Amino acid sequence: MLRTNHAFLHYIEQLYHSQQRKEEILIREFAKGQLLLQQGGTAPKVYLIKEGITKCFFNEANDKGFIVEFLGKGEILGEIEVIKSIPCLCNIEALTTVQVYAIAIPFFKSLLEKEVSFNKLLLETFAERIVNTSSRASFQLLNTVEHTLEKLLELQKAQGLQISKEDMAAYLGITIRSLNRALKKLKVGKED
Repeated sequence: MLRTNHAFLHYIEQLYHSQQRKEEILIREFAKGQLLLQQGGTAPKVYLIKEGITKCFFNEANDKGFIVEFLGKGEILGEIEVIKSIPCLCNIEALTTVQVYAIAIPFFKSLLEKEVSFNKLLLETFAERIVNTSSRASFQLLNTVEHTLEKLLELQKAQGLQISKEDMAAYLGITIRSLNRALKKLKVGKED
């Protein structure tokens, strides 16, 4: 439910401290509620989360949002858009204050061309995303909304986050009304 990638974070931290031209990787901060990337926009840099938590979500044509995932330390953002030269596929919004390593696009592309260890980390990241997406889909199909909601509430408590009902519903792929019913069932179940 909260994706992190400590190996990638460690790699970028080492690159940041050893870089010869300081404009290749900068540290940038985003306030809670600020968009790091906007669906349909252009990725100005590739970001790797240093600190904080974001949500990755799509806005559908019917004005409904769907949260794909919550992303934390070491997660890379904007790399697919840069590799494929396409507009941003989704929105990335800061749920807390977020610090990122902002990687200049020419430097990112040079890493792709020259650094085997960087490519290995990127491939592992892509493979992990595929596994996580399929696991999450099967988990949500095989478990009740209440069970999945319980896991989301545990994440919220463990991270000290305040996830809005709208975001919970968007993550679970249900309406606010269905969410309220599920919350009520959980509350009644705990009282028994």
